[in-house]
Amino acid sequence: MSYTIDTRVEGSFDDVVEATEDALAEEGFGVLCDVDVQATLRKKLDAEFRQYRILGACNPPLAHEALQEEPGIGALLPCNVVVYEDEDGVAVRAVDPVTLLGVVENDALDEVAGEVRDRLTRVTDAVETSF
Repeated sequence: MSYTIDTRVEGSFDDVVEATEDALAEEGFGVLCDVDVQATLRKKLDAEFRQYRILGACNPPLAHEALQEEPGIGALLPCNVVVYEDEDGVAVRAVDPVTLLGVVENDALDEVAGEVRDRLTRVTDAVETSF
């Protein structure tokens, strides 16, 4: 079972990050945090690492709905989307909310998780068609 929704594209890293942020916005997600893993590891460990960004994405209406059903769900928010370079190009991977929320065992979250999955799938599809 995969825990992410994935795509891989050929393009510049910065352009893929921008396309990912744009696609997230089109689906109603804001980026609450943007972690530059490469810069963080360089600063904290003096270690070199590939270009790698973690975008903490949130769709406020869907997050609100989930929080009303399960207050502790905040520990699993926001939805992380990662963009990173490797030998095959630039990968975009979004957490699969159906898989993630399956650990909560609250059937009331199934609809929200499915809606978020649909939106994140459209995000990765949009990034793929941009390149």
